[in-house]
Order: sequence, then structure tokens, then C-alpha cells
Amino acid sequence: MFDAFLPGFLLSLSLILAIGAQNAFVLRQGLRREHVFWVCLTCGLSDAVLIMGGVAGFGALAQKLPWFEAVMRYGGAAFLLWYGWRNARAAWVGGHALHAQGQGGKPLMPTLLTLSALTWLNPHVYLDTFVLIGSVSAQYEDRHIFGAGAVLASISFFFALGYGARILAPLFARPVSWRILDGLIALTMWAIAAGLLWV
Repeated sequence: MFDAFLPGFLLSLSLILAIGAQNAFVLRQGLRREHVFWVCLTCGLSDAVLIMGGVAGFGALAQKLPWFEAVMRYGGAAFLLWYGWRNARAAWVGGHALHAQGQGGKPLMPTLLTLSALTWLNPHVYLDTFVLIGSVSAQYEDRHIFGAGAVLASISFFFALGYGARILAPLFARPVSWRILDGLIALTMWAIAAGLLWV
């Protein structure tokens, strides 16, 4: 059983460590201490659904529906361009600083809707979960154990990122740090969007 669990855990962790739109959003929420539990839980559950779907054999969806990949690619790129522009504008205007917890901010539902768009409109998440993890899991007799390892890695990572961000809180008490972070997030979003458009 452990022979399938550990490879699933390590594969999922290696895929999720790359800086992307979802990770940048979780980091930002963790730094601001806004809805951290629900943001991390939403990310973890979304990945769990996608990973177990891939393990269950839904990786064939893209082959059966040729238009699916293109719709996800262009829709995801459009959203990332818009979200990057928002962060670029915040970096240009500045004025943000991390103050005491409970400073207010975006309500929970709009936050989770933005996060869901960053997650479910990203074609890479389908390639990583449905296709890659799903196809690798087929090599294991206990493929559901492999999937469970992958799910645990994802959930652990998001909670570590969301709550671990607080260690950086003193740094982000300065407005210039937020401007740098917003600028880096904008560049990350645009780079991912460019990668989607010029494949």
C-alpha cells in the first residue's frame, strides 16, 4: 500500500510546488490573513476532485472532446490576463500594507469565486491531475491509494502555504513589499497566459 501512496504524494507535491496563479493567490490571502482556512480548503478539495477524477479514468475526456482543451486554454488565458492586470495596477498605485489581523477586506464569497476561477479555468490543472496523475496511477495496482497520496500532498501544501505565509508578515508591513509582490504576481499571471496562448 505504501509503495503506491508515497509515489502519489511525491508526484503531486512536485507538480504543485511550481509557482502559479493558485499558489500566488493562496500566498496573498495568507499574508493578509483573510479567509485562510476556507481558501486552503477550497484549493485542497478542488485538487482532490480533479486528482480522483484523473485516477478514475477521466483523463480520456480531452481525447473524446477535441474542443475541450482549446476552450480551457483560451478561457484560462483571458482570465489570467485580466487578473494579472489587476495586480499590475495594484503594484503601480501602491498604498497596501499589512496591518493587524481583522483589518477587513474582500468578503468570503467573492474571494472563493476568484479562487475557483483561478483553479478551474487553468488548463494546466487538468493536464497535471486528469492526464498526468491519472495516467501514472494506472501503473499501480492500488491506484486509489496512489490518488490518496496525491490528494494528501495537495491539501498539506496549501495549508502549509496559507498559514506559513504569516512568517513573512513583518516584511509585508511595508507598502513597498506589497508592490513587489503584486508586480511578481502580475508577471507570473501574464507568463502563464503567454504560455497558454503560444503553445
